[in-house]
Amino acid sequence: MVNTSPGYAITVRVDLLPDASATSGLTQAIISEGAALTALDVVDSNHQVLTVDVTCNTRDSEHAKAVTQAISLLPDAQVRKVSDRTFLLHLGGKLEVRPKVPLKTRDDLSRAYTPGVARVCLAIAEDPTDARRLTIKRNTVAVVTDGSAVLGLGNIGALAAMPVMEGKAALFKRFANIDAWPVCLDTQDVDEIVRTVQIIAPAYGGINLEDISAPRCFEIEQRLRELLDIPVFHDDQHGTSIVVLAALTNALKLVEKSISDLRIVISGAGAAGTAIAQLLVASGARNIVAYDSKGAIYLGRPDSERTSKWMLENTNESGISGSLADGLVGADVFIGVSAPNLLTEQDISTMADKSIVFALSNPDPEIDPILASKHAAIVATGRSDYPNQINNVLAFPGIFRGLLDSGASQISEEILVAAAKAIASCVTDAQLNSSFIVPSVFDSNVAPAVAAAVQSVAKRS
Repeated sequence: MVNTSPGYAITVRVDLLPDASATSGLTQAIISEGAALTALDVVDSNHQVLTVDVTCNTRDSEHAKAVTQAISLLPDAQVRKVSDRTFLLHLGGKLEVRPKVPLKTRDDLSRAYTPGVARVCLAIAEDPTDARRLTIKRNTVAVVTDGSAVLGLGNIGALAAMPVMEGKAALFKRFANIDAWPVCLDTQDVDEIVRTVQIIAPAYGGINLEDISAPRCFEIEQRLRELLDIPVFHDDQHGTSIVVLAALTNALKLVEKSISDLRIVISGAGAAGTAIAQLLVASGARNIVAYDSKGAIYLGRPDSERTSKWMLENTNESGISGSLADGLVGADVFIGVSAPNLLTEQDISTMADKSIVFALSNPDPEIDPILASKHAAIVATGRSDYPNQINNVLAFPGIFRGLLDSGASQISEEILVAAAKAIASCVTDAQLNSSFIVPSVFDSNVAPAVAAAVQSVAKRS
C-alpha cells in the first residue's frame, strides 16, 4: 500500500459535543481509515459545542474523501470545512519580487530610477559586458517550459505548468540564492520556442529548460546552446542523470562492483533515460540496454522514429530484443524513468547478486520499493517518503550557482560528471549505507560543493 504523504494533507474543521470522549472518537476514526494524524487543535469551545481542526496526511484525493466521510459519520459530529493544505500553500502563487535597495526618499528614486538610471543604461550600451555587473543578469535564470511533459501528468499546457515552474524558481532561491522566474510559453512549436527564448535571453544569466517532451527537447536544447552566450540546461535530462550517477557511484562502493563491469537496464528512453545513459557511458559504463513500451531498443528496430538516435547507436551493442522482464535476468542495475508498477517482485529476484534498483517514476515507482528491497541490495526512488531519494534539487541549484559565478557560457560533459562527484562526496564513508547513498536535499553542504566543482571545471575550460 502507498504511504500517506504531506502532499495530500487535509485539515478538517468539525463541531463535536463537548464531552470527554469527543476527540478520542475523532482520532480513532482517522486512524481506522489509515490516515496519519499530525495535529489536533481546539479552535473554539463552549458548553454546547467543541470546534476542532484536525490535520492528517492521506494517500491520495480519494483517501482524503474517505477520511472526511468517516469523520462526518461520527455521532453528533458536523464537518464544517475541509481544507487541502497543498492548495492552501499555492494560494496567490509561491513567488514575489522585492527590491534590494531602499526607496524611501527622492534621492533614492533619483539613483534607482530617473534621472540617475540613464547613466547606467548608457554604460551598458557602451560595454554590454557591464550588464552582468550592473543588473540582475548575473544572478537570474529563466525557467522555461511549454507544458508538454509536466511531471507525470503529460501534456497539460503552459498555464497548468505554472505551479511547477514557480516551485522550481523557489528551489533556486532556497538552495542557491538564485533569482529564477517562470517563463511558460503558449506554443509547442520548436522554432517558436527557440526564437522566443533567444529574444528574451539578454535579461538572464542562464536558461533552465523544464518539462518539454522528447524528442523536441533535444533539438531545442542543442539549438539554444548554439545560439546563446549563456548556459542552457535541460533539468529533466541532465539534473536527473547527475543525481543518478552520484547515487550509483556511492552504491557501487557498497556492493563492491565496477561501473565498467555492470549490466545496466534502463526503462524509459525519453529525455531522462537518454541523458542517464549518456552520462553513464561517459563515466565508463559499457553494457546498457534501454527499454521503452515496445521492448528493448536496438539499432534497426522497426518503429523507432521517436527514439533518440544516440540511444539507438550507443546502447545494446549485442542487439538484445524482448521484454523488460526478460532483460532484468542477471542484470546488476535497474534504472526506471518510465511508468508506475511495471515490475513484480519476481522480476527483481531474477537480477544478479547484490543488485541495485533505482525506481524513479513519480509519484508511483516502477516497483514497490518494499518488495524490491527483499531482493536488491540497494533501492532508491524519486519519493521523499522512502530512503535514497533521487531528487534533482541536489544538482541544479549548485550547478547554476557555479555557472553564474564563473560566467560560463557552455555546459560540458565534464561539468556534469564533476557535479555528480561533488554530490556523491557529500556522503562520507562513515555515513554511507544501503539506506543513505545520496545526501539529504536539505544538506547545506551540497549546493556549495557542486558550485565549487562546476566553477573549477568552467574556469579550466
